[in-house]
Amino acid sequence: MSRFPKWAVSVIAIGLAAIHLLPLYIAATVAFKKTTDLSSRWRFPGYFYLDHFKQAFTEGHLLRAFSNTVVLTVATALLLVLIGSVAAYPLSRVKTKLSRGVMNAILGVMMIPTLSVIVPLYSFMHQLHALNTYWGIVLVSTAFNLPLGIFLYANFINTIPKELDEAAKVDGCGHYRLFFRIILPQLKPVTAAVVILKGLKVWNEYEFPLYFLQKPQNQTITLAISHFFSDTSSDFGSASAAAVLAVLPVTVIFLALQKYFVSGLSDGAIK
Repeated sequence: MSRFPKWAVSVIAIGLAAIHLLPLYIAATVAFKKTTDLSSRWRFPGYFYLDHFKQAFTEGHLLRAFSNTVVLTVATALLLVLIGSVAAYPLSRVKTKLSRGVMNAILGVMMIPTLSVIVPLYSFMHQLHALNTYWGIVLVSTAFNLPLGIFLYANFINTIPKELDEAAKVDGCGHYRLFFRIILPQLKPVTAAVVILKGLKVWNEYEFPLYFLQKPQNQTITLAISHFFSDTSSDFGSASAAAVLAVLPVTVIFLALQKYFVSGLSDGAIK
């Protein structure tokens, strides 16, 4: 069987990149256009109109929304990395019926739609007095994103030879020291994958903040963008400006961790 032509791979890659970049391009054209400019949204303006960005910060309180989203994303990502890696290590190293059952249960939890449990979850959060609190939504986001993190960590740890554990135990390492000194430093690729995948999901989360962060001072970036739309009017320019600004931080982080991200996904999900 002949190899797939390189030019065909390049054409497909360019096509996929264009499909993903087109919405961002349209958002940028709308953000930099005046409200009175009725030209095609496919045509980038020959000027830069910055009032939409000013309105995004003043009317949408974008700076406050950014800080709230950063706090929630960083806190959730740290918990996912810590709990996910620690939980995955014994599930990967100890092959018993119980560990296989736990892994199957984790895979089953991944299939549950978020909105199907939103009502009992809201009632539970209300009883805990966790509504409109950072710690409440961080725990909820961690719980819903943890199964995939454990799954990726467990599969990645399977690729690390067990002889490394045995050699460390011979040198006197206990279980905790073995994990944090030997295993954890080797989990950088899959950690980058977990941080990007789940961090991006938390950054773009809309349902949980909508239900659990109802106070204006606690709104996240997605809620700030949604405030530019109402039943009577829509400010597409300011919403597009806020969306463009919201995309920039996660894009920079992805480009910085791209090498580890690809390696972590291939080793953690395929092997």
